[in-house]
Parts: sequence; C-alpha cells; structure tokens
Amino acid sequence: MIVCGAMLYSVLTVTPLMRAHTPDGWKWTAPILPLVVDAAVVIVVRLDSVLARLGGDGGRWPVILRWMTGAMTLALNIADSALKKDLVGAAVHSVAPLLLIVTAETGLAYRQAITTALNAAAERERAERLEREQTARERAEAEERKAREAREFEARMVREQREHEAGLAREQAEREERSRLAEQERRQLAERAEREARERGEREREQQRLERERREHEAAERARRERAEREQRARREQREQAERAERERAALLAAGPAEEKQKEHVARQTVAAAFAAGLPVRQVAELCGWSTGWVTGRYQELREDASARSLEGAAQ
Repeated sequence: MIVCGAMLYSVLTVTPLMRAHTPDGWKWTAPILPLVVDAAVVIVVRLDSVLARLGGDGGRWPVILRWMTGAMTLALNIADSALKKDLVGAAVHSVAPLLLIVTAETGLAYRQAITTALNAAAERERAERLEREQTARERAEAEERKAREAREFEARMVREQREHEAGLAREQAEREERSRLAEQERRQLAERAEREARERGEREREQQRLERERREHEAAERARRERAEREQRARREQREQAERAERERAALLAAGPAEEKQKEHVARQTVAAAFAAGLPVRQVAELCGWSTGWVTGRYQELREDASARSLEGAAQ
C-alpha cells in the first residue's frame, strides 16, 4: 500500500515537471519517466523480498540500485519546488519518496529478520521431530526384536513340518514327473506325425500351385503371341491400304490437266489427293476440270474434316 501510494503521488507530482520541460508534440510522454523510475523501485523491493525469503544475498548492486532509484524519485519529486526555491514545497514533496526509501530498507530488514526467525523455528521443530522419531524407532526396534524371536521359533517349527511334507511331496512329484515325461513323449510323437503329414500336404499343394501357374503362364504367353500376330497383321493391312491409296492419289495427280470436266465423284477424289499433296487450288482446278470456286469449297470441307478429327483425337 505504501509503495502504490508513493508511486501514484510521484507520478502526479513529477508529470507536470516533465511536461514543462518536454518539447511540444512530445508532452504525452511526460508520465513515462516517473513510471519507469517507480517501476524500478518496485522491482528492487520485490526481488529483495524473494531473496530474503530464500535466505540469499544479492551483493552491493541491489543496494546501489535501490538507493539510486530512491534518489532519482526524491530528486524528481522536489525538483519543481527546488527550482522555484520553495523550501516548504520541497519538504512536502520529499515525504513520499523518503517514505518509499525507508520502507524499502525497513521491509528488507523485516523480511530478513522474519526469515531468520522462521528458519530457527523450523530447525527447532526438525530437532524435536528427529528426537521423537529416534524414540519411536528405538521402541519399534525393541518390539521388532521380540516379534522376530517369536517368529524365528515358529519358523523353526514350521520348517521342520515343511521338510517332512516336502519329502512326501518330492516323492509324489517324481512319480508325476515320470508320468508327465511319458505323456510328453507320446504327444511329441503324435505332433511329429501330424507335422510330417501337414508338410507333405503343403508340398503337394505347392506343386499343384506351381503347375497351375505354369499353365496360366503358358496360356498368357500364347494369348500374347496371338495378340501380337493380330496387331502385326492389322498394321500390315493398314500399310497396304495406305500404299494403295497413295498409288491411287499419285495416279490421279499424274493424269495431267483434264481435257473435259471429270465426274463429281472422280473430281472429289482428285481434290482430296491434291489437298493431301498440298497443291494450290488453281492447279487442282486444271486437273479436275471444275471451277476454282468449287475446288475452294471442297478444300474448306476437307480442312473442317481434318480439324474435327484433330479435336476428337485430342479429346480421346
């Protein structure tokens, strides 16, 4: 509560001073400095609290930081009154930072003293607990010794009884072991015969499987050869048809200019052959005896058919 109140009072006191000494446009940064300095004070107080609780010592730097932040807080709080040479104002504004400094030092001393007292109380309690545990352990050892002697007597009697029973059980176990070995030998013989029969059946099945795979392979090879022969025959027929069409096309193109107008189906064949050969329209018209307009129309039809076949092939 003292730290929070001192921080709030310091911020309210130092902010006007910082605003008065800050360039225009940056006056909104006036509360940052008192917040940073007071935050440093709070951090030092909290870390001192942790170190005191753990029984540690941070050395001289925490002391330097604590007094440096306290001096900064004091200087910032009384600076405005000191610049105005207002001694009463400087004394009044020094109350909060001095109270904060003294509180930090006193709180550290309180925490160290409390930690020392708690450690001493814990040590006394641990010593008393060890003494009680030692007494209880000695009493438990005495009782355990008596109980152990009674158990040893009972164990000796039980051991003698068990040795007698063990002799009888051993004889019985030997008879049972002989019977078990005979039964195990009979079972092993039966298992061996069964395993041999199973292996023989597996060998027969493996031979059948290999024979079946061999027949399937032969059938597949035969089908592959037949398919290859069919494909070769089809390619040969296609090559023959292409050669025949090429001869017919060459014959049509080698006929020379037509003396009279060809029949339409003959003229269409001539145009198709010329289109495949890439002849110009005028030359084709001379070959078939038809007009260049008619030949141009047939060329357009052939181009559209070729484009349609190309699109179908791309779609497939």
